[in-house]
Amino acid sequence: MVVDPKHASVNGRKRSQRPQRTHREVADELRARIRSGTLRAGQRMPTQARLADEFGVERGVVRQALYLLQTERLLTNVSKGSPATVAPDLGLSRAIAGAGAAPQPTMVTLGPRIAAAFAAPHVEIDALCLTSVSLNLAIGEGLREIHAGRLNPAKIDVRVLLPGRDVDLAFPVRVDGRDGDPVHERWLAHRNAQGQVLQHNLLALRATHGIDVRVSFRALPFTPPVKLYLLNGTEALFAYYTLTRRKEEIDDEYMELYDSEGTQSMLFAFEQGAGLRDTTFVEQSHLWFNALWETISSELALTN
Repeated sequence: MVVDPKHASVNGRKRSQRPQRTHREVADELRARIRSGTLRAGQRMPTQARLADEFGVERGVVRQALYLLQTERLLTNVSKGSPATVAPDLGLSRAIAGAGAAPQPTMVTLGPRIAAAFAAPHVEIDALCLTSVSLNLAIGEGLREIHAGRLNPAKIDVRVLLPGRDVDLAFPVRVDGRDGDPVHERWLAHRNAQGQVLQHNLLALRATHGIDVRVSFRALPFTPPVKLYLLNGTEALFAYYTLTRRKEEIDDEYMELYDSEGTQSMLFAFEQGAGLRDTTFVEQSHLWFNALWETISSELALTN
């Protein structure tokens, strides 16, 4: 069902007079309408142009708000062209939406969140991780939206903190602690290859779309026990690296390893403005990341 234009402000409220509403404020209002039943399951949303006019913001702000609601499974079919649709099954959506949402595996949560972040005119992503494999996989969703013409940020800044090549890693390591094994070299090659792919894919946007892109890496002097992603200064996604003991064949030899599957780590989401706890966590996470970046980290070359 298409919303009648004269009822686009479906809750009967007058258009806000406040200038420069953020995408989170727009998302909060639309989320309230969905939860109240004013916007019903399966109903098509007003067009992005009409929502932008109603809220007094640019379409990019509306698009970012819609992508955020899509990550919460409240909306489907968010694109640049046609109106989005309210999700048909809101039982699960209500359970996971908003602040305090249930954590999800990295590869369930991170891609949609980064795609939503890419709707901003200036995209800022900071990451601290063991390798950039999860970030690489997740950022592909945002890149596809750009190449499809549905997103068009003017600037993208990405900073990544990774362990340095000479760090005596706590994991991945052999259970027997034997020296001179290939586990560290395999990790180093993987770290470098993933970083190079990430850098190449992002910098290619300069030539293909004229986007101002900067990608920076710095080396940590320790093994991070957690992973952290900071998106546009307003969101922090945090996960623990949970170690397991497993066997793997490396260079024709079966080895027992202590390792962690980062793509399956459960991400906890914190949003600035979603209460004191969330806001403080986001702010402190930025302070922590910046302190590491500016003090004990060092230049990192993605080479062997």
